[in-house]
Amino acid sequence: QVQLAESGGGLVQPGGSLRLSCAASDSFFDFNAVSWYRQTPGAAREWIATIAFAGDTTSYRDSVKGRFTIIRDNAKNTVYLQMNNLRPEDTAVYWCDALVRTNWLRNSDSDWGQGTQVTVSS
Repeated sequence: QVQLAESGGGLVQPGGSLRLSCAASDSFFDFNAVSWYRQTPGAAREWIATIAFAGDTTSYRDSVKGRFTIIRDNAKNTVYLQMNNLRPEDTAVYWCDALVRTNWLRNSDSDWGQGTQVTVSS
């Protein structure tokens, strides 16, 4: 089964930028979409953005529109989340998930792994 690995998190000051990576262990041949999610302690995981591979259609959570960009690099089997003008409220653990054919890869809590931590603080 295809595996996903997130990376690129870190500590950044408000107004700064980070680029998160979601690397797939296999090619994007059967991928239909990739989404990014985040979660803060005590809160539910929330959807951030999706890129649908057909036509590279993108959609974003309102709170990140105009600041975050989701893009894919087929050659590297990687989807990026470019995050600009970061705010303290963007602090969270971030994960990606992929729609492969008709199934999302991460279906249970144990599928989500550790993600990548983003901390926005001065």
